[in-house]
Amino acid sequence: MNQKDIAAIRKHFKLNAEAVKIAEIYNIYIRQDSNEIFHEEMRSFPFLEQEHQELFLTSFKKVLGGKLDEKLFEVKFEHPEAGQTDHTQTLLYKGLQTEDTEDWAASMQKIALKMVQDAPFEKDVVVTFIRFQYNKPTRRHSEETEIDMRDEVYTSRFILGSINQTELPKQSLVFDFIEREYKSNVFINPVIKLDAPVGGFLFPCFTDNAADVNHVLYAAQKAHQPDFGFIDNVLNGTEIVTAIEEKAMFEEVVKAVIGEEVNLATLATVYEEINYLIVAEEEREDEDETVPMLDARAVEVVLKASGVEDVTTEKVEQAFKQVVDDTQYEMKASSVVPKYTSKSIKINTKVANITISPQDLKYVKQVNVKGKRCLLIELEEDTEIEGFKLISEELFD
Repeated sequence: MNQKDIAAIRKHFKLNAEAVKIAEIYNIYIRQDSNEIFHEEMRSFPFLEQEHQELFLTSFKKVLGGKLDEKLFEVKFEHPEAGQTDHTQTLLYKGLQTEDTEDWAASMQKIALKMVQDAPFEKDVVVTFIRFQYNKPTRRHSEETEIDMRDEVYTSRFILGSINQTELPKQSLVFDFIEREYKSNVFINPVIKLDAPVGGFLFPCFTDNAADVNHVLYAAQKAHQPDFGFIDNVLNGTEIVTAIEEKAMFEEVVKAVIGEEVNLATLATVYEEINYLIVAEEEREDEDETVPMLDARAVEVVLKASGVEDVTTEKVEQAFKQVVDDTQYEMKASSVVPKYTSKSIKINTKVANITISPQDLKYVKQVNVKGKRCLLIELEEDTEIEGFKLISEELFD
């Protein structure tokens, strides 16, 4: 999936939306002390009270919040073993196709129980599943408008699952006006934290306006902290690579090609060349968003365009083989270098740590002044520290 499609689905998780039509909602309450189903409930979502609908819609939006490869990950299913009936891809596909709500609930229940088999939660949890239809118009609409019922649309069905922990309200002291005395206010009903899901997923993925049943979109609780046990044991998915890991891979590949030392002008140009790929894709007229990728050939082109000498195809392919053990591996350009509006490049020294945007690296140099290494930053304006403007000083060798 791409970020635009995820954002579009998420945007339409609201009351009376035309683009997203939620059919059933299935809630399962699982006790922490037994890891067994304590209660389950199947309801028609449109018949829920409006307040309940709004609470659940908030939770679903949270599940799909965040960026790809940071908090959301497209996971490929492993191939099920012969005769395996509880493979999650099989259960989800069956649940997506059946018109019998009891059959759908039975498949979702098996997935929910897999969540607590190997890694039980510290508190009671509520696992929620919904089936919904997403109608994506064939022509572009503004962010504020709903789809027109006369529009042609791509129609896809999805299953979304979310996991929410519960907690008991804190005991408090209240004043009873009738009895005129202070009393302890004890709550025994657990609160379901729908505004803070601890995980979830969307099936199937959505690629080129068509369902991709071989992938599931996994949602982590925190950015850059996917639950690999959940991906493996619950989703039956293959290993994923986070944006942070991919950025580290790119850095190791470049080091393997050009060495450990580099001047900042060259590094700035490398980031600039990669950013051109990202910006060019964002400025494309067509609606479909293709993710710019960096394979060995693309890295070779970027390094040569950045003025790095003695870069050869053999060197780059050997670097890929050394770092990722695959000369055909592709990295997402967005993982390697963030948008230039993001101040994300860190320069670490013993004296100070500096964070700077990638395009401003060209204004930074490491120089020698009177035999000492110094970091020189070219400025276009006065520097202020604690409200004071600094006086410019002349340096002489």
